[in-house]
Amino acid sequence: MADEPALRANGIGVAFAGVWVLSDVSVDILPGEIHGLIGENGAGKSTLGKVFGGYYAASAGTLDVFGERASAWDPLSALSKGVAIMHQELQLVPALTVAENVFLGLEDERWGVLRRTEAQRLSALMDASGFQLDPNAIVSRLPIADQQKIEILRALARDARIIVMDEPTSSLSRDEVSQLHFAMRKLRDEGRSIIYVSHFLHDILEVSDRITVLRDGKHVKTSPAAGETRSSLVAAMLGGGKSETPFPPKVRPENPEPVLEVEDLESEQGANGASLSVGRGEIVGLTGLVGSGRSEIARAIVGADPATGGEVRLRGEVYRKRSIRRSAALGMVMSPEDRRKQGLILTMRVSPNMTLPHLGRFAHLGVMRRRAERSRAMSLIEHFRVRPADPNGNVATFSGGNQQKVLIGKWLMENPDIVILDEPSRGVDVGARERIHFAIAELAASGTAVLLISSEIEEVLGLAHRAYLTDGGRIVEEVIPEESSEADLLALLFQHQSQRRGAE
Repeated sequence: MADEPALRANGIGVAFAGVWVLSDVSVDILPGEIHGLIGENGAGKSTLGKVFGGYYAASAGTLDVFGERASAWDPLSALSKGVAIMHQELQLVPALTVAENVFLGLEDERWGVLRRTEAQRLSALMDASGFQLDPNAIVSRLPIADQQKIEILRALARDARIIVMDEPTSSLSRDEVSQLHFAMRKLRDEGRSIIYVSHFLHDILEVSDRITVLRDGKHVKTSPAAGETRSSLVAAMLGGGKSETPFPPKVRPENPEPVLEVEDLESEQGANGASLSVGRGEIVGLTGLVGSGRSEIARAIVGADPATGGEVRLRGEVYRKRSIRRSAALGMVMSPEDRRKQGLILTMRVSPNMTLPHLGRFAHLGVMRRRAERSRAMSLIEHFRVRPADPNGNVATFSGGNQQKVLIGKWLMENPDIVILDEPSRGVDVGARERIHFAIAELAASGTAVLLISSEIEEVLGLAHRAYLTDGGRIVEEVIPEESSEADLLALLFQHQSQRRGAE
């Protein structure tokens, strides 16, 4: 490995709506190295990778690529300087073929006429990488694992000297991971740099030359992989004394009546025989590593995704033909993970955002009762301390924390029996986080059954009465938070992950 960095990040900070998700991160990536990048869920790994790839602009700090300052940095600029990123979320065109996706934007043409040589070029690329796919297959018809391979081939096709691989193995079998590692080592030996973002610590230790650990958006350490173990990496990821806000006192219900029961639930999107239960007045946590199927289980429960097997019971009655509308009518609602894409309509004001799923409550003979709508929205705004406290405010201009309060308030308007909260405090400031936590505790104290989905183990331990650990779309452990530590749960999750990967 050469001493002069291929990429140098100095004091990088990134803020979204006033919330810092990266702060003063400095790291060097050397030519001809595989550089592992790890941390807990929400530590800032993907955000840092997207800064390198030009998808996020740094709010603070500088980035140098091959000795030149990266100014006006965007994805096109990054590619022109030899930096490519392979996204965790697939970025493919479903209607195109494998070859067309791999060489999209890199088509072979002469005098403006496409020469249709993509399949031939792909054959050589696959021989070099070890992956084999049908160049003419339509992407939408391929399994997720094959689509993941296409993303990898796309990055390789750009002939990049620095490649950011963000969770590239999440859908691959053990043999396919070995193929990827072979390709990564081959690229490293050619002098290219690989930034390997992954939750699979075994994979990171197996293939990385150096490893950088992030925690809470900050750089913890960079060290040679040869001197690290899984235990040492977990210790660095966790640190100590993380909690910035107090959790509300727990009031555990005695012998809670089951309100939601799920048995062997399956879906094409990722639920894989999941079973769980939530009682009246209980907060039950659901946590796991990235790609563990947390959200997919919840979406199959409420009917956002169709189930292919298993059973859901509400208050003891089997619930068939599930949909979001029917679930809400039966007293079960879900606040989704992505507030901007799935939860709110950013072109609308606060009040109609909150009341949209409940229009029947505010309509009389087809005419909206605006005063009643505004009054109910205002009561929720005050309860959640949304700021500014304006039902006519443009929700797109609100901070992330206040948008999250609007989203949660929207689904609590009808006082549901069962509330599923997917990442309720993601990307919010300390004050908003504390208010959301106390609102969740108040919900449970009123008798509502709460299923809390969070990638932050600390949040689950601090709020939940019971918790389930997920891996591969199924429930693998049930734990009592008071009897467990964050390190215990993280070790269990890595253990189950390793066992599943070993069995593939």
